[in-house]
Amino acid sequence: MERIELDEAMLQGQAEIWRYMYSFADSMALKSAVELRIADIIHSNGGPVTLSQIASCINGGLASPDITTLARIMRLLIRRKIFTVHHPSDGGDLLYDLTHSSRWLLHDSEQTLAPMVLMNTHPWQMTPWHYFSQCVKEGGIAFKKAYGCELWDLASRDPDLNKLFNNGLACSSKVITSVILSSYKQGLSSIGSLVDVGGGIGGLISEIVKAYPHIKGVNFDLPHVVSTAPTYNAVSHIGGDMFHDAIPNADAVIMKWILHDWTDEECIKILRNCKKAIPRENGKVILVEIILKEDGSGVFDDIGFVMDLVMIAHTNGKERTEAEWKKILGGGGFSHYKIINIPALFSIIEAYPDAQ
Repeated sequence: MERIELDEAMLQGQAEIWRYMYSFADSMALKSAVELRIADIIHSNGGPVTLSQIASCINGGLASPDITTLARIMRLLIRRKIFTVHHPSDGGDLLYDLTHSSRWLLHDSEQTLAPMVLMNTHPWQMTPWHYFSQCVKEGGIAFKKAYGCELWDLASRDPDLNKLFNNGLACSSKVITSVILSSYKQGLSSIGSLVDVGGGIGGLISEIVKAYPHIKGVNFDLPHVVSTAPTYNAVSHIGGDMFHDAIPNADAVIMKWILHDWTDEECIKILRNCKKAIPRENGKVILVEIILKEDGSGVFDDIGFVMDLVMIAHTNGKERTEAEWKKILGGGGFSHYKIINIPALFSIIEAYPDAQ
């Protein structure tokens, strides 16, 4: 039989294809760790624990979990540096501990991404990814091809999915909110009223008002969304459609991770509607969005391009470069803007209304 010689580069290429082919395994292992609350179990122990100790806390100790399957999942998550393992010098059982990554999986932490993991790995969110090639051939929205309707319509009809979606966005909002509050002090201290357009259940605006009590806050989102929002001091919840309804007047509008869900034309329509709600003299629109950098090497730059594919899967929107943001801002009546870099996946774009 003829022997096929593969050079090192070809072998590396083959290995990469195998890795990408099965990269979903990382997501599923991460999802199982969140569902089993493994990070919480380790954290509640106050230090490293054995696999048996982890297993004893699963199912509330009422049933015996499959410890062999657990060990195999943990083995991969250790290779991915989600957890770490210690080998006791006395030859005892392996001890598992948290890393900086798994601390983001603690359910009860103020800074957690656990609900976001559950949202993005839910079959509801995963199914549209199978329609990418169809979208290339035919155009259209992957989510709509999968379900016959758009994401927002399905969420409005299904309370469980609506809760999953809102919880996922709420936890990511907390993460980014803490960075906004610490990195955008000058921008927030100068305004007296602020409306959060597409504010979900009000997580961002409530924290801003708490940190800046002089600000009168309004949370503006679709009626089925704000109907589930908690009551916050000094925050009004108003239901409406940012395309067709009047946005409440305020010194400034903030939109966090909203415009990336929409086409350029839809973004321009939203921005023009926002422009009507703010003063022409000193009003501003504050966008918290990803800015793609083609050659970026920052810690978050690569994930921005992944998020752009999430947009293909779930919406008709996209992530944008600065040049693309400049185009839609100009079309929406905001020719002048300033980009403020913060230590996060997102940047802040402060946009100022044109005179006309």
